[in-house]
Amino acid sequence: MMESLAPAITVTDARALVPWLEAQAAVSKTRKMASTGYCMGGPFTLRTAAEFPGRIGAGATFHGAALVTDRPDSPHLLIPRIEAQYLMAIAASDDQKQPEAKTILRETFAKAHLRAQIEVYPGTQHGWCVPDSRVYNHEEAEKAWARQLDLLKSALA
Repeated sequence: MMESLAPAITVTDARALVPWLEAQAAVSKTRKMASTGYCMGGPFTLRTAAEFPGRIGAGATFHGAALVTDRPDSPHLLIPRIEAQYLMAIAASDDQKQPEAKTILRETFAKAHLRAQIEVYPGTQHGWCVPDSRVYNHEEAEKAWARQLDLLKSALA
């Protein structure tokens, strides 16, 4: 099922979702939106922010998967097209598998002149922010969520 969610499909979904949200009475037309993703949802946040750079003001990924790949459609290549500030909360186990990803992300955000917090959370396993996950890490998840709230307060104010 995951394989069916190709990059083009996630962009198609974003093109349907953002205008739908904007049509809701409870959604401000003057304030920016945020996009948050866990695991495979991490790349979706970057694709949405690139598709709607003037509308998405903040993004957060928690143990985001495949944010940096060697493919021509790697999500990190979209960073120059976005305007959003970001939090990328990386599981220590993911960092062990792909230690260069955090450096590539930091450099790419810096070149785009975008604020981004890219941090590896010590002692965490992939899936550590999901409360009913067997690898849930309460202390580190609370830190990451607090950082997300700070990001939302500053980027969406």
